[in-house]
Amino acid sequence: MISKLAGWDDTIVALATPPGVGAIGVIRLSGSRAITIVNGLFPSKNLQDQPSHTLYVGFLKEGENILDEAVVSIFKNPKSYTGEDVVEISCHGSPYVQQRVIDACIRNGARLAKPGEFTQRAFLNGKLDLAQAEAVADLIASNTAASQKAALHTIRGGFSANLSVLRERLIRFSALIELELDFSQEDVEFADRKKFYELINELTESTNQLVDSFSLGNVIKNGVSVAIIGKPNSGKSTLLNSLLNENRAIVSAIPGTTRDTIEELINIDGIIFRLIDTAGIRQQSTDVIEKAGMERSLEKMKQADLVLYLFDAAEGKAVIQTQKLEFERQQLNYLLVANKIDEVGEQFARDKFGDMGKVIFISAKQHLYTDVLKERMVDTVLQGRVQAENTIITNARHFHALKEVQKSLADIKEGLDNKLPGDLLALDIRHCLHYLGEITGEITNEDQLDYIFSKFCIGK
Repeated sequence: MISKLAGWDDTIVALATPPGVGAIGVIRLSGSRAITIVNGLFPSKNLQDQPSHTLYVGFLKEGENILDEAVVSIFKNPKSYTGEDVVEISCHGSPYVQQRVIDACIRNGARLAKPGEFTQRAFLNGKLDLAQAEAVADLIASNTAASQKAALHTIRGGFSANLSVLRERLIRFSALIELELDFSQEDVEFADRKKFYELINELTESTNQLVDSFSLGNVIKNGVSVAIIGKPNSGKSTLLNSLLNENRAIVSAIPGTTRDTIEELINIDGIIFRLIDTAGIRQQSTDVIEKAGMERSLEKMKQADLVLYLFDAAEGKAVIQTQKLEFERQQLNYLLVANKIDEVGEQFARDKFGDMGKVIFISAKQHLYTDVLKERMVDTVLQGRVQAENTIITNARHFHALKEVQKSLADIKEGLDNKLPGDLLALDIRHCLHYLGEITGEITNEDQLDYIFSKFCIGK
């Protein structure tokens, strides 16, 4: 853990609510002079004599000028978000009024906060570790139930608790191995190598689970790109409109109507899917624009997290089997969607393609079984892995640090296999502990903190 940075004993102020007109705006101050500064603007009550976690209504005044009538909330250290004295002023939501109050606070000794500076102070004062602090930004940016759940789990200390268990058990063995070095001439072993080997296997399994969860974390945080692929007139644009429940794409019986990709977002069970309606793919076309559209379709298909291959249920089975083998050859994540079952008959379609697997039978035009398709899309991506108490890695910095932990654990295991001396094992253990400490902030530096917190919004 780094010491509190120089110059962090001053008092900061910022608007904590989004800029713009609203019913109220909340202005937050944090620092040793927060209560003193607001007290000078609030003649209705001597705020310095009041207990923590109390609210007061009155006029804010600078000299004889009335700034606003507001509610002032007091949170005294250490029982505040930042661990310092914090005052929140709930004033009217006029940008002009808010700016007048902020300017008055600055004239009376505060300075404007930098992005993320309130949360950075919470970290420096030990109210949050670094993983929890970063999860605050993730929670603010969350736009689905899954991303909210993952961020809340980390803020509540779920991820940090997992790392703490890893660190503590490793530190215990590290101390025993370090102790052996003090008695190197006596050829004694304080650390049971068999138990240490078992521990490394346990830690490796736990770390692997966290690393593997990053692919799911990316889905939760950034959404899933879904390419809707198929021949012209297979109903791709109709399916897009059906999933969105609006007429977003032009639908026509004329092949090649969709010339370029159309992208739309849809939230299904807390996961954002980016639906990409592509130009129809066929073997021959003399239209230059249509050919360019088909090339883009193939490109989107290769880049997508999930491919929905839409085909007419009247299509020959051999053609679909060939396409399925091609998807598997390219190692694409795909679903086969037999459309227009209202025209050929549902039972006919199921008898024809039912033994192929990964086939969903729908009528996009009649909105038949599109809810089943949505369920399969979610199941294919999540595979039941999102649970309230599961730790899911959504932060790239944490992922890269855990990859280094993986490597260090592999080095330790190799050292045990090769019966390396304690001093070399201790070196690999220190590497492992270093990267675990980087995640939670036990080991960090000022430049790294500035970079992390610069991505936060001002006022948080």
